[in-house]
Amino acid sequence: MTDSRRSDAAAPEQEQWKEKGVALRAFFYIFGTHVFAGFVYLLFYLGQHAHR
Repeated sequence: MTDSRRSDAAAPEQEQWKEKGVALRAFFYIFGTHVFAGFVYLLFYLGQHAHR
């Protein structure tokens, strides 16, 4: 019986951890995608202005 009360009380806390994890993961994916896109843009810029 006490186990079910503990799990009921811990459910909102676990949900908060899941929401934080999803938000953090989304932030890193978005940030990483922008960094990668900037790197690719830099490569194209440098390639266009290269002296041949």
